[in-house]
Amino acid sequence: MQQVRAKKSLGQHFLTDLSVARHIAESLQPDGAAPETPSDVLEIGPGMGVLSQYLMEREDIALKMVEIDSESVDYLLLNFPKARGSLIQADFLKLDLRRFFRGDFCIIGNFPYNISSQIFFRILDHKDNIPQVVCMIQKEVAERIAEKPGTKVYGILSVLLQAWYDIEYLFTVGEGAFNPPPKVKSAVIRLRRNSRRDLGCDEAMFKTIVKAGFNQRRKTLRNSLKTIIDEKAGKEGWTPEEYASFISDPVFGLRPERLGVEDFISLTGKFSDSGKFLLNL
Repeated sequence: MQQVRAKKSLGQHFLTDLSVARHIAESLQPDGAAPETPSDVLEIGPGMGVLSQYLMEREDIALKMVEIDSESVDYLLLNFPKARGSLIQADFLKLDLRRFFRGDFCIIGNFPYNISSQIFFRILDHKDNIPQVVCMIQKEVAERIAEKPGTKVYGILSVLLQAWYDIEYLFTVGEGAFNPPPKVKSAVIRLRRNSRRDLGCDEAMFKTIVKAGFNQRRKTLRNSLKTIIDEKAGKEGWTPEEYASFISDPVFGLRPERLGVEDFISLTGKFSDSGKFLLNL
């Protein structure tokens, strides 16, 4: 059986350990679907179908797969008859998801390391229709996503994903489980959509503040958010005294890793009104 060539440009490292593949497939646990109504699931980057084969066995899910690599598509169609009709040759980052899913759908996959962050940002764009994600990613990224405030690895993805999902670090996968072996360890995590339906603040501003804070994470928020503060001051015509009063809030003397999700929500609210910022530490 001819193998697919791993392409560095696509960040391909094909999983070969069948026990790991089975464990990942079993980690997907769709909630609330009736027995007679399988849950829609999208696998990102099936490659040679090592994970897909176990997903295809499950009667509780209706599987679709999206694969950008034409060589992998040909391999899947040749070796997995069940892939016909459910395989989409496309770039997930550009895929019109609403064309293929009318309601909720779960996501699973061994994400290419070089675009894993972009995949998560895309998932966030469709968070109200994606109740669960199970994925294998670089161990360092998995730890960052699941991390709590106060550490150096806590960052942008930690806050944005934890705002909408409960994160579970499931297990670590060694380099030897892949061909070719990556230079780093991998990890499998599960994201379950939490009960939050609204941040209670401007979501676009929330993202802007989180990204601006962590893009200069060694600086205090007073410095990393200066451009945003100056813009607010200009729009509202602050006096020097009003400006000084605004930035005198103790939160601006902190670095971003000290703030949890609720703190960032409160901080965002401070930019839309003059209410008192309440820091939850």
